[in-house]
Amino acid sequence: MPPVEKHLKISSERTGEEFRELHEWIDNPERKVERHDITKIHEYGKMIEEKYGEKGLQEYIQHIRDDVQAKFNHILYDFEKAMKETLAYFGVKER
Repeated sequence: MPPVEKHLKISSERTGEEFRELHEWIDNPERKVERHDITKIHEYGKMIEEKYGEKGLQEYIQHIRDDVQAKFNHILYDFEKAMKETLAYFGVKER
């Protein structure tokens, strides 16, 4: 998943604001897993919108989206690498 600094850069490019406090809150190591729980988006979303407004809410959702995308890209990369290694082990060559 992207580090906080990358989230800040993306937010700044998209909105003109970093939303540093928000991204640091989401990625706080002690509660990171809980704050990335997509079943809590509605609950946290209300709180975030009250504190940071509509733009902040959108950045929270975008942060989660970016992390989901990064995680699945990583899984896909690992899968493709494992498939190539497995096929090579059995003598199957790529075409």
